[in-house]
Amino acid sequence: MDTVQDQFARRLEERGISISSELDQFESYYRELITWNEKMNLTGITDREQVYTKHFYDSLSLAFFVDMTAVERMADIGSGAGFPGIPLKIAFPHIKLTIVDSLSKRISFLQHVCDELKLEGVELIHGRAEDIARQASHRDQYDLVTARAVARMALLNEFCLPFVRKDGIFAAMKGSDPMEEISESKFSLKELRAQLEKVESFSLPIEDSARHIVIIRKTGATPVKYPRKAGIPAKTPLL
Repeated sequence: MDTVQDQFARRLEERGISISSELDQFESYYRELITWNEKMNLTGITDREQVYTKHFYDSLSLAFFVDMTAVERMADIGSGAGFPGIPLKIAFPHIKLTIVDSLSKRISFLQHVCDELKLEGVELIHGRAEDIARQASHRDQYDLVTARAVARMALLNEFCLPFVRKDGIFAAMKGSDPMEEISESKFSLKELRAQLEKVESFSLPIEDSARHIVIIRKTGATPVKYPRKAGIPAKTPLL
C-alpha cells in the first residue's frame, strides 16, 4: 500500500513536478512543524496526510500555473510556517527565496527548518511588509511574489506588489472564489501599476476542496507614495 509520501509524489508527478529525491526533506519539514507546533501556534493542521495535502501539495500547486524554472528571485510575504515558500524552495532549489513575516517566533522556526533541511539561498526577514518594501534591496526586485491566505486582494496588492519587479508576477493563493475580492481591488491594481493576468482554479486531492490562484502582472515601477506606512493599508485599503 502506498504511503502518504508515495501518494504525494505520484500526484505531483502527474502534474509534471518531480520531488522523489526531496521526499526526505518534506518529511523532515513535517516532523519539525509538528514538534514546534507543540510550543507555538504554527498550524491547526497536524495530521500527516492533511499536512502533505493542505500545506505541501497546496503550496506546490503554484508550479502548475507558473514556470518556476524561470524564477530566480522569489519573495513570500506573511509566510507563517513557511507556505508556500519553503515547499517551493525544496522542489526548485535554484530559487533565491526571501521570506517576510512580522512574528519573530515564526522566523526562528523557519531558520531552524532551513538549517535542518540544509536549504541555501534563503533570506528570512522579521518585519512588516510595508517597511521592508521601502528598502532598495527589496523594492521592485522580485520575479515572483507570493502570499497564501493572508488578506483580501485590495490589501494584499499593497503588501506585495511593491516587491515585484516590472513585468514580474504576484501570485495570491486563495481558497474560495476570489472574484468579489478581485472586483474590489481594481483601484489598487491601477494605483500600484499592475494588471490582472488570469485566475487559475483547481481542487485539492482527497477532499476535493476548491483552490484559486490569482496571477497579477506588474506593469511599472511602484509609485513613490506606496506602500503607505505600516498599519495604514489595513485600516484604509485602496478601494
